[in-house]
Amino acid sequence: MPLQVNSAPDDPDLLFLPWAVPLEEWPEDQLVALPRGLSRHVVRFVHLSGRVYAVKETPEEIAWREYRMLRQMETLRLPTVEAVAVVRGRETAAGEPLQPALVTAHLIFSLPYRALFSSTLRPGTAQRLLDALAVLLVRLHIAGFSWGDCSLSNTLFRRDAGSFAAYLVDAETAEMHHTLSDGQRLHDLDLARTNIFGELSDLAAGGILDESVDPEEASANVVRRYTQLRDELVRPLEVGPDERYVLDAHIERLNQLGFDVEELEVTAQGTGARVRVLPKVVDAGHHSRRLFRLTGLDAEENQARRMLNDLDSFRSAAGLPESQESVAAHRWVTEVFEPVMRAVPKDQRGKLEAPQLFHEVLEHRWFLSEAAGRDVGLNRAVQSYMRDVLAAKPVEAAVLGRRIGPPPVDTGELRLSFRDDGDDDNGGAEEGA
Repeated sequence: MPLQVNSAPDDPDLLFLPWAVPLEEWPEDQLVALPRGLSRHVVRFVHLSGRVYAVKETPEEIAWREYRMLRQMETLRLPTVEAVAVVRGRETAAGEPLQPALVTAHLIFSLPYRALFSSTLRPGTAQRLLDALAVLLVRLHIAGFSWGDCSLSNTLFRRDAGSFAAYLVDAETAEMHHTLSDGQRLHDLDLARTNIFGELSDLAAGGILDESVDPEEASANVVRRYTQLRDELVRPLEVGPDERYVLDAHIERLNQLGFDVEELEVTAQGTGARVRVLPKVVDAGHHSRRLFRLTGLDAEENQARRMLNDLDSFRSAAGLPESQESVAAHRWVTEVFEPVMRAVPKDQRGKLEAPQLFHEVLEHRWFLSEAAGRDVGLNRAVQSYMRDVLAAKPVEAAVLGRRIGPPPVDTGELRLSFRDDGDDDNGGAEEGA
């Protein structure tokens, strides 16, 4: 049987790899030194045409099955590696048959768990990585995929601008169904708990796992986090034109579970809309950094998270794609944030800093909307907050023991608090609004 490379047409260089040589004997000058996870198969990394590929020897039936499964997952935008080719008909120079190979694109900036879970990995970061694995499993199950071998070894972890994501890297045992039964889900979860416990125990026995990470507790926590997240995501979320507070409450519940929102997908449905939320796991300080990058506003982490949730909801309602995030941020500042700040009476502008005040206005809007059974809108919430809440508050600066000057002159312009790279005694922040 002649050598056959079934692949996308933009990968012709794959033909010129040493397919007549067993993968474990490929010459070093063909390979790329990258950390590898545990695998039952021989895996090698090669560099071609500016890309890095992972090549895995496996029986032909399994290679084709995994190739098609990965392609199907990519179509559904699930976090997985990209299937590139199946190479079959391999023979040595002496005519001896060699196993076929599955070729996938290496996920840049990703690492296997053994390169991450070490004595230098902080326990909080380890938990966020395990949370990312729980997110991956939830997304697969909701889409109708049972993994069949959920483990750290079959996962790659990627860190991107403060967020963590887990990617499926081995789909040999995966199956696609219209929907999963509880038995299929629980079987996956049981395998996940057993595999993760064994893998972390192996690291602990080798002295390369932080002593504060308990393998049994960590593996059980993945199941617990999976259950919490899935229960929140499978609940149908339909939002009417006057029910934005329902979406805000849903995002807030995800935040309280420790998950952020990666993407909001809104689909028109009659007089309302069906909302699909994709979760992600983020590192400490991610929200304040993102808010500052988009808007120039300097806020604490929880304040920034709430403001970003509002910004993302604004972008979705305005029909702006994620690629126009900077446009949405500019509009949100000018159409939402600044009008709220201008609504603060001059004699009350020293009571709260701008991010905290805006956060409390959003909270107040949610409570009013919940009581009314519909979204009361920002204008009504602002008026009610200024009249019923802010007026009764003490001046925050005075409570904190800071000197208060006279109220700022109302020039009709908003004075915001921006971060400075200088070394001022106040951390480079100038307070306004």
